[in-house]
Amino acid sequence: MIEFRKVSKCFDTIKAIDNVSATIEEGHVFGLIGTNGAGKSTLMRILGGVLKADEGIVMVDGEAVYNNPSAKAKIFYISDDQFFFKNGTPRDMLYLYKTYYTGFDMDKWKDLMEKFGLDSRRKVNTFSKGMKKQLAVICGICANTKYLLCDETFDGLDPVMRQAVKALFAKEIEERGLTPIIASHNLRELEDICEYVGLLHKGGILFEKDIDEMKLNLHKIQCVVKEETMLCGIREHLDVVTMENRGALYTFTVRGRREEVENHMEQLHPVFYELLPLSLEEIFISETEVKGYDVKTLIL
Repeated sequence: MIEFRKVSKCFDTIKAIDNVSATIEEGHVFGLIGTNGAGKSTLMRILGGVLKADEGIVMVDGEAVYNNPSAKAKIFYISDDQFFFKNGTPRDMLYLYKTYYTGFDMDKWKDLMEKFGLDSRRKVNTFSKGMKKQLAVICGICANTKYLLCDETFDGLDPVMRQAVKALFAKEIEERGLTPIIASHNLRELEDICEYVGLLHKGGILFEKDIDEMKLNLHKIQCVVKEETMLCGIREHLDVVTMENRGALYTFTVRGRREEVENHMEQLHPVFYELLPLSLEEIFISETEVKGYDVKTLIL
């Protein structure tokens, strides 16, 4: 488990991280969402022990991470701009990581390099951005660390490779309990992989929540409303968060238990209605409105 409490970090007069606290449980995918400049990369570097927080504490399995080799050995950090040796090859990176991560799996590395179609003897500086990201992911997976910090890892990957990397993460989570922490400015990248999500804005976390729990109490209703009395009934009996309409077709986002929502809709006898699944973006729009923010100005 990774815990950070009241963490702050300044660069001269700029406060990059401001009193941030969260807990990341093992064996789950944690998504860290935020705009460019929200402080995601700074927080990831602090979690990886690359930077020292000015205030607060970061613990990895009960150990302080900064300047602590035993704690840092449990973490592999894939930065947005990954480091590679000048004129180095993937094989050079292999031997670098193998000296630090004692559990590095060379056989898996060779297998994944072949499956991803990467030449281990080719100079990395001739690789495309996407190929460098693939190499970084392969090294991170094969290091066999407990935690994998991914900063904009999907940026630069084509759709096929994005799904391949997500499938690789899922396999490692199932087989050995890997815990990926993925920072991104794009909700859609994390739609089908994250279980817990934290929204970072202006250096602080607005909230961290279990996506499934949010979905249990948040529903989207699409219905045909022809009478004003029915519209008033929906507003009166349901906790309406958002409402849109195109003529007689209305779409509502409401809070409450699914059974209660369905019962109220049945009692109103609409011409037509259905409950639809919410996207991660729609969930965040609703959750941030409670905090007084418009998610469309924060992300995407």
